[in-house]
Amino acid sequence: MNNIEQISKARFLLIGIMFAVLAACSGATKLPGDLGIKGAPDWVNQGSQAVSDKKGRLIQGVGSAPSLGDQSLQVATADNRARAEVARVLSVYMDAALNDYMASAAQQQAGADLSVQQQINSVSQVVLNGAKIINRWKDKRTNMVYAFAELDLERVKDVVSANQKMSDDLKRYMLQHSDAVFDDFAGAQ
Repeated sequence: MNNIEQISKARFLLIGIMFAVLAACSGATKLPGDLGIKGAPDWVNQGSQAVSDKKGRLIQGVGSAPSLGDQSLQVATADNRARAEVARVLSVYMDAALNDYMASAAQQQAGADLSVQQQINSVSQVVLNGAKIINRWKDKRTNMVYAFAELDLERVKDVVSANQKMSDDLKRYMLQHSDAVFDDFAGAQ
């Protein structure tokens, strides 16, 4: 067995273990359902999550920042933390999509493309530029600022579709299966 085959087998094993861990603790992609902050908007108490509803398939991130002595710095910090939460949830979703793709690829071909993870990571970085700050809220009792960022799955599909470096097989898989993978992912939270 050559090194590439050993790496591929080890990678499949690692991905399988990661998928099992993610399935066992799928609630890790969402903060507790009610943070109990009185008077806060629902989005503050619901926390970061993936949502599939009538508005679409959305990745939502909530970030916060304490009083920092500078209002603009506090707001920017909360915004950046909300985007980081979107990135965290997106990363878990992309890992789920990658696991599904790798399982599908394993059935269709003997060797896996070792650049798939790199391709997924580059898509994730580009997609995050589309995360928008939707709302902010300041808790008057604590002076904590909360920011709400959102990313539409359609943005992910647009980036995948336009990506010149992604293999055609991975691109086709992502475009054909992203909705189903997302619905499963959002439902598992």
